[in-house]
Amino acid sequence: MKTESIKQSKKLELIPKSTNLNEFTLLNKIYELENKSIEKGLQEAEDSKLNDHAKAKHLYEKWL
Repeated sequence: MKTESIKQSKKLELIPKSTNLNEFTLLNKIYELENKSIEKGLQEAEDSKLNDHAKAKHLYEKWL
């Protein structure tokens, strides 16, 4: 439950910031964040730092 509270707090924190940005700036920032996330995932795959499906399922089974 604490995680949900933190998520909600972060969302509320972003609202005023997002209203000050124009749509193009916001879309560019989202694009940058997505690309960083994808690059990180690809690097982790190259470094063999990924978990197989069975381990991931075991780790997250209480939320599935």
